[in-house]
Amino acid sequence: NLNINLNTQDQVCSPQHYNDIDYVKLLDLRRNMHPIETNRSLDDRSLSDLISANLHSSPRLMRPMETVKSSECLEALLSPSIRSSVVCTPRDRHSFEPHPMIGDAWDALRRSIVFFRNQPVGTIAAMDPTEDSLNYNQVFVRDFVPSALAFLMNGEPDIVKNFLLKTLRLQAIEKRIDCFTLGEGVMPASFKVLHDPVRKTDTMIADFGESAIGRVAPVDSGFWWIILLRAYVKSTGDHSLADKPDCQRGMRLILTLCLSDGFDTFPTLLCADGCCMIDRRMGIYGYPIEIQSLFFMALRSAKFLLKPEGEGKEFLERIDKRLQALSFHIREYFWLDHTQLNNIYRYKTEEYSHTAVNKFNVIPDSIPDWIFDFLPMNGGYFIGNVSPARMDFRWFAIGNCMAILSSLATPDQASAIMDLFEERWEELVGDMPLKASYPALEGKEWQIVTGCDPKNTRWSYHNGGSWPVILWMLTAACIKSGRPQIARKAIEQVEQRLSKDGWPEYYDGKAGRYVGKQARKFQTWSIAGYLVAKMMLEDPSNLGLIALEEDKKMKPALTRSASWTA
Repeated sequence: NLNINLNTQDQVCSPQHYNDIDYVKLLDLRRNMHPIETNRSLDDRSLSDLISANLHSSPRLMRPMETVKSSECLEALLSPSIRSSVVCTPRDRHSFEPHPMIGDAWDALRRSIVFFRNQPVGTIAAMDPTEDSLNYNQVFVRDFVPSALAFLMNGEPDIVKNFLLKTLRLQAIEKRIDCFTLGEGVMPASFKVLHDPVRKTDTMIADFGESAIGRVAPVDSGFWWIILLRAYVKSTGDHSLADKPDCQRGMRLILTLCLSDGFDTFPTLLCADGCCMIDRRMGIYGYPIEIQSLFFMALRSAKFLLKPEGEGKEFLERIDKRLQALSFHIREYFWLDHTQLNNIYRYKTEEYSHTAVNKFNVIPDSIPDWIFDFLPMNGGYFIGNVSPARMDFRWFAIGNCMAILSSLATPDQASAIMDLFEERWEELVGDMPLKASYPALEGKEWQIVTGCDPKNTRWSYHNGGSWPVILWMLTAACIKSGRPQIARKAIEQVEQRLSKDGWPEYYDGKAGRYVGKQARKFQTWSIAGYLVAKMMLEDPSNLGLIALEEDKKMKPALTRSASWTA
């Protein structure tokens, strides 16, 4: 049962109220009340159909998006009497007036679909007719995630199912780079489909990093695959796909790579530079926050999906142990707020034994000057990296947003991250959401860290560039943290330019004001990210596909001293 008190129309949801809502149960309740209508695709429905459906819905829901309170949205989702007159498809389930960009976005998203033997299996990275395709004509695992979520929210799960199964088959092939064989569980970074019109055959070719810039295997692909499998199960209520022996084995192979014993003294994953969305040299080698957040979420998703019989039981036990250690480590050592910054500023060095306060022997003089002015009194975030004698104080958007969605961030930490967005809007959002990293590397530091990368110049691409795709993660994190107004403001900014600019991959400049100098137009995940953000804001129950509530069964967090003396 959902114990949500929505007795009055004027009730306002506090952040704690949002934290108490189980969005997974909300999603299940929505699906059980109104099975998703799948007999008509979006292409079959005209804009007039959508408006007509909205005109016959509840009068109380006929309010502009800018003024609808989050509590009223939730009440509408939970009240059968209110929802009974609304056709239950994501594009017309609400009664918000559709933005003209939505139709254009769906048309562009559908044009990007890739078919293998007449079955949809994914979406290509971009469809810019003015540029050479390079590898942008391939289906990237991480890029397909927002597309998959859009299709799931729209009641079209087949393409997602096909994608999950095809990438699983690609995982099974032998993966070699030069004379070295990669681990069995590595998922591809991308794949492309070659059509032979003469022989009438289709061939699927995968890239596991052997063709990528820098020859780096994608650590995040396996995590996104597990996360997407959970989203598919939650959306459809169909556990049979995840229960397939091949899917169970695929998850175990991914987890084997991550949970195997080694020389690590930390529960975090040691990674090479360029192993995730930031796929070029940017100084994220070590323990990047993006990978740690995705790792945590994938572990929790696998815990939901793995069957407890046979080998699954052992993996579930290992997952529980790792989750406990990982959550403590990230929350304690990656977290930075005003108090913690002051503590680091006063650190003593060369401490020895388990009583050391400065456990990583970080030299206070290595703290960058910019952080003292950037960090507000009432905000905080997870820094980019923590390793011996090194703290990367840069802000990375994906790592922090996914930390909120996976509940790696505590409710107080999630609230502090939202405070940081509000206090540093111009720096992190600017004119176009959202900075992938902040601040940009410049001068000698840029030369040393990036190797003089001409694509990652200051305030461009991954080096302080603005990426519209991150809008969907920001929106989900805002809703989960009880700050939907932040997401609404970001979406309004996107709607002013993104479609007019041709759906670019990224924007350049300190404020994100200029289309990126090498940005592809009609970038699919920019399109899908906007759609997912809109659908989540207008129907918060969609958050259940991608967000995890705090695990109440996890043991209380250890103290710092106890973790070293246990």
